Amino acid sequence: MTEQNVDILVIGGGPGGYTAAIRAAQLGFEVGLAERDELGGVCLNWGCIPTKSLLHAADVIRQADDAAELGLDLGKPKFNLKKMVKRSRDVAAQLSGGIGHLMRKNAIRVFKGDAVFTNKNTVQVGDETISADNVIIATGAAAKNLPHIAVDGERIWNARDAMTPGFLPSKLLIIGAGAIGVEFASFYNTLGAEVTLVEVMDQILPSEDTEIAELAKQSFAGQGIEVRTGSSVDELKSSKSGLTATIGGEKLKFDAAILSVGVSGNTEGLGLPGIGIVADRGFLSVDDQQMTSVPGVYAIGDVAGVPCLAHKASHEGAIAVESIAGLCPHPINKARIPGCTYSHPQIASIGLTEQDAAECGEIRVGRFPMIANGKAVAINDTEGMIKTVFDAETGELLGAHMIGPGVTEMIQGFAVAIGLETTERELMDTIFPHPTLSEAMHESVLSAYDRALNF
Repeated sequence: MTEQNVDILVIGGGPGGYTAAIRAAQLGFEVGLAERDELGGVCLNWGCIPTKSLLHAADVIRQADDAAELGLDLGKPKFNLKKMVKRSRDVAAQLSGGIGHLMRKNAIRVFKGDAVFTNKNTVQVGDETISADNVIIATGAAAKNLPHIAVDGERIWNARDAMTPGFLPSKLLIIGAGAIGVEFASFYNTLGAEVTLVEVMDQILPSEDTEIAELAKQSFAGQGIEVRTGSSVDELKSSKSGLTATIGGEKLKFDAAILSVGVSGNTEGLGLPGIGIVADRGFLSVDDQQMTSVPGVYAIGDVAGVPCLAHKASHEGAIAVESIAGLCPHPINKARIPGCTYSHPQIASIGLTEQDAAECGEIRVGRFPMIANGKAVAINDTEGMIKTVFDAETGELLGAHMIGPGVTEMIQGFAVAIGLETTERELMDTIFPHPTLSEAMHESVLSAYDRALNF
């Protein structure tokens, strides 16, 4: 048993935790980071990064399928699922190793093991007793389960199982049509599985603008994905021959199912009640500087509540550290956090939906279809739309909602615009390069003011 002293201890080495640790080191603090698993957290090892490797492989298959329309005779593409999975795991391992390099580069001490508070300034990690002036909890979140459906890793999968499948199911059931469920639906559909996507809410991607979600639903249906909204899986029975699901009184057969019904913060086992912190519906409450109800103890990322996004976690990590340093950072504005879904077609958004904006006052809405964009036509990927929402009186950009090719890379343009409190006039006066997909963003702004040029 040894004792260690640091200025700041970060519990959790995911995007929020390792970013907080690096920012603290940059500001001259002596920093420790406790991690029980691999550096990079769920995002890098079992979420954002490896899924994008798999989805990229699916995109290549799709492009090869469409190559004949471009004058390329590539034949029917063949794929090796084991190699796809191996590459995704190699990518995760490479980047996790990179986080280890960053820890050494910034002289951050890494402690391996489960962390437990003994008091608000002392944390036990394995055989190490670590004293810290401030502690940042960055323990992330874990997938929720349904009380009547148990993940078994054989035929009923969680996200990790779905990323490392032992077989390719012919018929796949996905329960939950948030971003994760939709991405897996897109991936497995491209590989040839018959996918049924079930969502208890009235629309898929419940956090997205209704019009965009409906376009996504239509697109998925056109690709052969069966989408059932306003539905639930009442029973799921597993046998050696497969699964039997009861959906709306109908019994259907599947080879496998993926459970994707949200997440809950990782707060168990930390000893939080002993220092006066109680989770609220699975998450920790914080103030605008990320401090919990206990002075000197902060929480960031998924464990600090929705939206559960890696880029939110990283930003909150910097806020917490800069607050400790007395720099008075700007609090995070959740309305300015972009969200992305990497399905086909891609979906990206920021700010208020049309429905929410309309409740706040008079608005102007612009729409521009990708089929009217020259670059989209040239690359033979014309499905989708760019939608912008403005305050009718002030011209403030309230929200932007996008579906189509490349939108997850383009949403940052609207994120910068909203962050700088740009008006419609400034966006109209911005010169967008031609030919690019981003021109559709400009046209959507023009459309909101009845000035669209190409549609």
